[in-house]
Amino acid sequence: MVAKLIDGKAIAEKQRALLIPEVSRFANAVGRPPGIAVVRVGEDPASKTYVASKKRTAQALGLNSWEHALPEHTKQAELLGLIARLNEDACVDGILVQLPLPKHLDAHEVLRAISPGKDIDGFHPVNAGSLFQGVPTLVPCTPLGVMKMLEEMGYSVAGKRAVVIGRSNIVGRPMAALLLNASATVVLCHSKSDVKAEALRADIVISAVGTAGLVKADWVREGAVVVDVGMNRDAAGKLCGDVVFEEVREKAGWITPVPGGVGPMTIAMLMYNTVQAAKLRHEGQGERG
Repeated sequence: MVAKLIDGKAIAEKQRALLIPEVSRFANAVGRPPGIAVVRVGEDPASKTYVASKKRTAQALGLNSWEHALPEHTKQAELLGLIARLNEDACVDGILVQLPLPKHLDAHEVLRAISPGKDIDGFHPVNAGSLFQGVPTLVPCTPLGVMKMLEEMGYSVAGKRAVVIGRSNIVGRPMAALLLNASATVVLCHSKSDVKAEALRADIVISAVGTAGLVKADWVREGAVVVDVGMNRDAAGKLCGDVVFEEVREKAGWITPVPGGVGPMTIAMLMYNTVQAAKLRHEGQGERG
């Protein structure tokens, strides 16, 4: 068996196309398009690249977008002051603080300062709590993108056994919650788990650890769906995921490549969340700000 590729780039393009009429309808109703503000602190090259990509995507969809680039030495109070102003700005529907922040800044405090109704990353404790209660509003973009990919494949997770490798607040935990909300049986693995044994029993394996070569063919059952969220560099400096792709594709039923799998979906879902946040705020359901 050779696994079918899950083409995240094509699915993301479709998701973006679906947003264009929504943006137009919102702009006609409100008198302006949804707006996204991205905050970047310092000159980290990867962060600059990610922010530029997000800005291009927002502009292509007709969204208003603003980048706030702050110097490396920015103080906590200054950053929190900017977020407070963005919370109060009626034209800003979504706020994203690009991570990682410089080490002298408290990222947890910064993320908590964002109005839950404008938290398009879905990291605020209010949004995280809603997700785990089964009534999600704004959901972390990468896990949401994975669910959209599975939906586009026509693959129902209901009744399936899903193993999520990695328990970060950004991917692993919200991924497990989304799968559970969709009636999958979920095992959330971490460093103390017998990961190989759990993965071998799974219909769906989602790896979000950031360790190149972690998931090998002998970890995967025949015909399983394998989703690789990892973004790493191999010894030659080539971009790769957590999954040994060439091995696992000979055994899995479906598999995501790296690059071209989950990555494009993350930015598409950020735009989706921005539009949803704008609609919720306009309808009075989101937190005002």
